[in-house]
Parts: sequence; C-alpha cells; structure tokens
Amino acid sequence: MGKVEEIFQPDVIAKLPGNLAIGHTRYSTAGDKALLNAQPILIDCNKGKLALGHNGNLTNAAEWRRKLEHRGSIFQTTSDTEVIVHLIARSAARNLSGGLGDALNQVEGAYSLLVLTPDELYAVRDPRGFRPLVLGKLPPMPDSSGDGETWLVASETCAFDLLNAKYVREIEPGEMVRISRAGIESIRFAPPKPHQYCIFEHVYFARPDSIIFGRSVNESREMLGRLLAREYPVEADLVVPVPDSGVPAAVGYALESKIPFRMGLIRNHYIGRTFIEPSQAIRDFGVKLKLNPVRELLVGKRIVLVDDSIVRGTTSRKIVRMVREAGAREVHVRISCPPTISPCYYGVDTPTREELIASSHAPDEICRFLGADSLGYLSYASLKQAVQDTEGKFCTACYTGVYPTGLVQLEVRENTSNGRNSERAGDAHPGQPPVTVHREN
Repeated sequence: MGKVEEIFQPDVIAKLPGNLAIGHTRYSTAGDKALLNAQPILIDCNKGKLALGHNGNLTNAAEWRRKLEHRGSIFQTTSDTEVIVHLIARSAARNLSGGLGDALNQVEGAYSLLVLTPDELYAVRDPRGFRPLVLGKLPPMPDSSGDGETWLVASETCAFDLLNAKYVREIEPGEMVRISRAGIESIRFAPPKPHQYCIFEHVYFARPDSIIFGRSVNESREMLGRLLAREYPVEADLVVPVPDSGVPAAVGYALESKIPFRMGLIRNHYIGRTFIEPSQAIRDFGVKLKLNPVRELLVGKRIVLVDDSIVRGTTSRKIVRMVREAGAREVHVRISCPPTISPCYYGVDTPTREELIASSHAPDEICRFLGADSLGYLSYASLKQAVQDTEGKFCTACYTGVYPTGLVQLEVRENTSNGRNSERAGDAHPGQPPVTVHREN
C-alpha cells in the first residue's frame, strides 16, 4: 500500500471537488487487522451520507456486535467503529447530531471521532477524554474573498503547524462540535465523567512538537528524563537515547546528571515502529534496519541508554547487545516510565498481558534478560509529577492494571485468574513504589 504523500500528490488534490475533506490513517488498535479497519468509513444510511474516522477503541464493541447480530443486522460488523455506524443508523433521532448522541451514549471506551456529511463536520470526544482532539483555524487565503472561515480538526496540534493554521482549543471531553456554513456550535451530548487522559501520549505516543491535554509533550518528556536521573543516577561517560522517542527524556537525563548527551544510535526514518510489527522475526530484522550504532562514540565508554518504555523486552535486548558489540564498556538502561504490566484497551495496540515482560518479571530479572549492567524504571509518582497530574486526570492502566471502564475489568479478572503470577508485575525496586494489579472479587 502506498503512503499518503505518494497517493495524494498536488495534481490529485487539485482535481478533488468540494470544500470539505476528511482523512485518517488509523493506528492499529487491540490487534485489529489494518485492512478490515481502514478508515474513513463511508456509508449511506437514513441519516444521509457519512464519512467517519475514529481514533481510540471501544471496550464494549464485542457486546454490541452480539446484540446487533441477535437483532438481525443486515450488515457484517468487522470493527468497533462500525458499531457506532450501526447505532447511528438505528437511532430514532431525526437529525445526525441526535443520532450521534444516541449512539455514543450506548458505547464505552475511547473515541475521538470525526463525522463528515456533504454539508457539515462533527468532531466528538468521549466523556473521559482518553484521546486528544484539537480545533484549529486557517487564516484567509490571500486571493480569497474573505467569506466564511476554514476550521480544522486533528489529533495533534503539530498538524496545524504544517498548514500554518492557528491552534484554537481542545475539543472538550463529552463535547460534540458541529461545523457548518452557519458557523461553529458546541453540543454537550453526554453527562460528565472523570477525565482519563492517556498518559502514554506524553510518554511515547504523541509527537514532541505537539501540545497534548494542554501541555507540551516535549516539556513532559524532558522532565521525565530529569526525574529519572534523580531516581537512578549512575557514573557514566555518555547519555545515549534510543531514537526517536527516547531523545527528549535522554536530553532531560543529561541535563540533570551533567553527563554529555550524544546520538550514539542513528535511526533509519524509513522504518516504522517495531513494537507493533505482527511477528517477532519481522521485529528482529526491523531493529537492525531501524538503528545503527556510531561506533567511535561508543567504544570503551560507559553508556546510559535512555528509552521511553520496554514492552516485550526483545527489542531492548537487541539494542543493548548492539551497543555492547559496538564497543561500549558498560550499558545502563534507563526507562522514562514505570514497568508496563497491562495491555491498553483504549487505542494503543500494546501486546497481551502474557507478552508484556514486566507483567511476570521483576526489574532485576528484566535487567539480566536485557544483558544490561543496570536497569532503572521511572517511578509512578515521578511519572505523574512530570505531566503535572495533580488531580488524577490521567489513565495509567498500562502501569497499574486498574482500568476506568467496567468491561475491561472483567477481561482483566479473567486473564489474571488462570494461575499466572501476576503479583510479580508489582514488585518494587529501589526508588520506586510498588505497582499494584487490581482484581474484582
């Protein structure tokens, strides 16, 4: 499949009629097959023609699939987003905004949603606000008549920078924004719920040049590194990031520790994110293609290797081996978040609990597996401090096993009752409070 920029060349875009557009490259969520979940989804129903794009993941989608099949739905529902489409079509509301509200008040989980009609654009964010959704505005074109306004909606503010657009504000949790020729309208479609912003957006997922949940991602990641250096200092010669996502935290670690920062690993930017590749063989080869050491920087040196997270551990192990084979005398791994012990069900395709190395191994065991001289994870308290979460507004389920939605808790109960030693995931190590795994009775 071609890349977006390869398909939508300027001559292609110039031929597209109309003044409304929607596009979406949906990240794989919860093991979904990419082709089955390609978006935007285009439908023609009793509410008219709709194109719909969804960032996030519904946690009660399977329940609704069963209900729809029982009610004799004539459509085959292959993705959680299609559940929303069916519920919109089945709503008794006469207009789309009412149908959207009816549908979304029946689903649970994470959704930052765009719905395009021939005349309107709807931007909707779930009441907990798991995923970001931001509103922007383009200045009038020099050769335009100046009539009307050009509004933009995106998952990250960096998209507006590319278009020279102005960031206006976040779409609020539980808010539906309708944009039409008549202007912009805000609709509250759901009762308030406790906010659950995804903290992994600030650890890894979002781009560092974005403002997410009202805070600079780069600022958060640099603070993650600074706090990591305070918790896990070590005598070393160089701080080396695992690029690209480990760079801001490594900068913070170097600034705090006064150890020189060097780009000892070079990333090939034509290779994607290895932790979501479908097989271990592809991930292993992808590591070699993705990263290459700068040997003259590493040889004979004591290296602090800073990364944003450890998922399965296999990629980190290969990177440690790569740095050693390049001549490093010592390799001290520092991770700018707590151990990842639980899968995400809200829009990040993390592996199953069995595949997460920290769910069944203590940090000292992980350190031996990696082949590192030492390993330090950022504490949970410092993670929350770095993003200034003083009110408990962030979802940290991947680090605690405590999920904010009920159906996920049922899945956790089933997955942790089959004899695995899940308590090991919460083992403490120096400088870090225990991470607890929640279970229902």
